[in-house]
Amino acid sequence: MGSVAFKHVYKYYKGEANPSVHDFHLDIDDGEFLVMVGPSGCGKSTTLRMLAGLEEVSKGDIYIDGRFINYVSPKNRDIAMVFQNYALYPNLTVYENMALGLQLHKVAKHEIELRVNRAAKMLEISHFLNKRPGQLSGGQKQRVALGRALVREPQVFLMDEPLSNLDAKLRTQTRVEISKLHSELKTTMVYVTHDQTEAMTMGTRIVVMKDGRIQQVAPPQQLYDHPNNMFVAGFIGTPQMNFIEGSIVLQEGQFFFENKRWLLRIPDHFNRALRSAKTNLRQVTLGIRSEYVSCEPWALEQYADWRISAAVDTREPMGSNTFLYARSGDDVLVCRTEAHTPIQPGDRIELAIRMDKAHFFDRESGLSLAVQGDATS
Repeated sequence: MGSVAFKHVYKYYKGEANPSVHDFHLDIDDGEFLVMVGPSGCGKSTTLRMLAGLEEVSKGDIYIDGRFINYVSPKNRDIAMVFQNYALYPNLTVYENMALGLQLHKVAKHEIELRVNRAAKMLEISHFLNKRPGQLSGGQKQRVALGRALVREPQVFLMDEPLSNLDAKLRTQTRVEISKLHSELKTTMVYVTHDQTEAMTMGTRIVVMKDGRIQQVAPPQQLYDHPNNMFVAGFIGTPQMNFIEGSIVLQEGQFFFENKRWLLRIPDHFNRALRSAKTNLRQVTLGIRSEYVSCEPWALEQYADWRISAAVDTREPMGSNTFLYARSGDDVLVCRTEAHTPIQPGDRIELAIRMDKAHFFDRESGLSLAVQGDATS
């Protein structure tokens, strides 16, 4: 078993008035792949290091498999950690680097050999067990670091931005390898990254953090489809969600989103959330993802009452599709369209905004009105 429990954990550093980690309260199931994501300085690595025993807990409790571990030394926590900088000994061979931890724990020589060879085969590094780290590429070094953690057979794997030093191609390859490793081992993994693509593609659940606080914990698709607040909505997804400030008005029993240029009908399935929202509906922000802003003829016809006019500022070809940055008044919307669109900067276009896929946020607090109203959009 490798369950983990954080019980109202805080971390204060000397001289700081505010905690670096604020009331972190979370249960991680045995065998789960949990990813902590957020911008630099949000407290995710500090939280991981408290779990590893590399930072002291200022307040609160941490448990691994029901065992209170606040004062247990790192080597006795039954965890293995993979660092951003690999942390390999340059004077030791790959085999010796992978075996060292087991030797320190007095594991029998034949058992060490068995575990190292098994991990090397799984990570496809058997052919350079006799090489030293200086002879390896960055991707190979990271696989050795993974192998060193793997041979420990711990209850929990901890990974602190392990792919950040790799180029884009190697990051993708290693991401796949780590995900495959998790599905084979079924061991609990806690993974820290600032890259939301890594988080979305690897985690069974994601913890989004900001300023030391948990913003939302959910499976990847739920985070994308139903963000709790504007920070999560803007952080998860590429490109960032479009945000447009305006008001929600009620006319003859029908809700509309209104700003200086638009008056867009809001579908009836939002009514419950809007009627029960504890916010000033005159101070809201509309959120809409780029795939739901369309210039395609079929969308303009199907969603005719959600059309607006805009002028294209920028065109961003991405290979499989193209992003158009279109301006309507003071607002810029990103529209995802097909790769070979003839539309160019300077063109005036019509856009259909899929209001059935919209999100509405309190402009002051940033909270989703759907969350406030205890309803989902």
